[in-house]
Amino acid sequence: MRLLHTSDWHLGRSFHRVSLLDAQRAFLDHVVATVEERAVDAVLVSGDIYDRAVPSLAAVELFDQALHRLADLGVPTVMISGNHDSARRLGVGSKLMGRAGVHLRTDPRECGTPVLLDGADGGGQVAVYGLPYLEPSLVRQTLGAEGTGHTAVLRAAMDRVRADLATRPAGTRSVVLAHAFVTGAEVSDSERDITVGGVASVPVSVFDGVDYVALGHLHNCQSITERVRYSGTPLAYSFSEAGHEKSMWLVELGPGGEPAAERLRCPVPRPLARLRGTLAELLEEPAHEQHTGSWVEATLTDAARPHDPMARLAKRFPHIVSLVFAPEREETDDSRSYAVRLKGRTDRQIAEDFVGHVRPGRQAAPEEREMLGQALEAVRVAESEPDEPLAASRTAPTAPTAPTAPTAPTAPTAPTAPTAPTAPTAARQGEGAPGVVR
Repeated sequence: MRLLHTSDWHLGRSFHRVSLLDAQRAFLDHVVATVEERAVDAVLVSGDIYDRAVPSLAAVELFDQALHRLADLGVPTVMISGNHDSARRLGVGSKLMGRAGVHLRTDPRECGTPVLLDGADGGGQVAVYGLPYLEPSLVRQTLGAEGTGHTAVLRAAMDRVRADLATRPAGTRSVVLAHAFVTGAEVSDSERDITVGGVASVPVSVFDGVDYVALGHLHNCQSITERVRYSGTPLAYSFSEAGHEKSMWLVELGPGGEPAAERLRCPVPRPLARLRGTLAELLEEPAHEQHTGSWVEATLTDAARPHDPMARLAKRFPHIVSLVFAPEREETDDSRSYAVRLKGRTDRQIAEDFVGHVRPGRQAAPEEREMLGQALEAVRVAESEPDEPLAASRTAPTAPTAPTAPTAPTAPTAPTAPTAPTAPTAARQGEGAPGVVR
């Protein structure tokens, strides 16, 4: 059984405000061509189909075209929703699409219900289980998880997978699609944080008992084990991915379930280059000539900020999209850039640091840190499933206001004398309305 494992298309995403729709269309052309040329038996897409929960019309049209082309080939496609997708939106019409061979798995209740593929290689059926992105606070009760974090809900989902697999005939091969951060994997700057309670990763042992695990979420193509792999994104979505080789996995699942994977490179629409030096060095260095056609991020090390550097650099590098200032001088806390000071800090640590910054000498108290954590968690949950209303914020009850004393009665006022009649107003001046002076 030959499987094409891809993920994290992020349809509709831009790169530093440059549209990537044409590059994404070229990638989908590459997917269809690969399916035909390599006689692929099924396509696996492990989440983050779209970049946003409410994608643009152009992104939806691109997805629709891809589905039609894959269905026309008669090759089954199994997809799951990721943390960037709206599971409920993506899942609309999934039963109907399943009749055409496009199987969308977006409902956590279906984790233990596989797509069954008949192999032509003499092996048993292949049971493909789709585990959509599982937001712990939203699915914990649905799955009957014993804990509150990512490990607990994924373990509960995998328990359903193993329970169903145990009812299948001997020799049934198994594949799991999941969207998660597995411990030991390499991350990049462009992935959305899914941290819960300070822990975002799950141990690879959660997936024990299946033949192949097709992972999504992390953007670098990588192998955790021979049976557990990330395909990564098909395109670079941040300069932190400049060193990535964007790829897909072509997985040959043997008759006994043993996987053999071949890495297939994706087309590169435009290479990335991260250049560093003074403005004069970047403008004059002959070695940088190879990057004139690249998307460029330039880091200027001039001690003083040069005049109009972006326009001057754009004359040599027409596709420069990012400019960073990092003066090479003695570094102090005050001289470091905002980005440098935040590097490696979690959202919660940044929020706690801010409290200490605006209240010098008074860091966030334990109860304040707890409130910040609850607020960040509520926002993250709302972003993962925007159709769900935010839980009511927990505000401390306000003390009742004290009743005011009754006011003393005031003495009656003396009657005023009638006013004398006023003289008629003077006639208006010029062309203005009565009473208006121009």
